[in-house]
Amino acid sequence: MHRISLAAALVAVASLPLASRPRVASGSVSDARAIWSNVSEYVTQSAEDVSDADYSFRPTPEVRTFGQLIAHIAGSQHLMCAAALGEPGGSEDDIEKTKTTKADLVAALKASNEYCKRAYAQTDDQVAGMTKLFGQDHTRFYALVLNATHDNEHYGNIVTYMRMRGMVPPSSRPSPKS
Repeated sequence: MHRISLAAALVAVASLPLASRPRVASGSVSDARAIWSNVSEYVTQSAEDVSDADYSFRPTPEVRTFGQLIAHIAGSQHLMCAAALGEPGGSEDDIEKTKTTKADLVAALKASNEYCKRAYAQTDDQVAGMTKLFGQDHTRFYALVLNATHDNEHYGNIVTYMRMRGMVPPSSRPSPKS
């Protein structure tokens, strides 16, 4: 709950009108990076753990298959991290339209994670700059927070999919002892 509350608070600050937006505080990018890093590890571990056959699992006819969900996360990450970097990002459904196998989807997810690592490695001053995302002006920090929030939202879907298949999601597993 604490991680979700922090993500919600970061989104609230990032969505304030430009004139009332506070300067990005020291450590803000590191906080966003920590939230994203945690959830991206859970999503990636889940993508690796789910069987090839379960990539076509769809809980109800109205929702994405597990594989489409992984593709959506990978494509959306690339789009939002591109905005955070001030680079062109393509369409968020590019991967969903072109990749279908577990191997291709896990590779696309890992590639989007690597791309996002560059975005989350920026300084607080860099992410205070402006970018376009979904046709609107936002700070680059907003794009980073939105990405982490979006990944958390869909990790919640992944947890449900995995539980329905009798699996324990990564976030519910015992921590390895050091």
